[in-house]
Amino acid sequence: MDKYGYNGPERFRPLSPWAYFGYSLLFAIPVIGLICLIIFSLSDTNINRRSFARSFFCGLVIALIISLVMGVLGVLPVIWSTIQNAFPAL
Repeated sequence: MDKYGYNGPERFRPLSPWAYFGYSLLFAIPVIGLICLIIFSLSDTNINRRSFARSFFCGLVIALIISLVMGVLGVLPVIWSTIQNAFPAL
């Protein structure tokens, strides 16, 4: 039995709040974090860590999509005004 009262298999051992905090910091490191994120997302040693890594990865994908959409929406008016200034007949 560990200090949180869990005495089941290691595969299903819950993560402590500090583990979530530490994994969040680890995943935030640019290259190493992405590698660890992919490894933990595919790992089968702890189901809870795998689920957290997958949810973190989904959050990154959603943030990337939102950033791309905001970037495109912010750039399109600039491109359109440049085209209109370059070709006034349009």
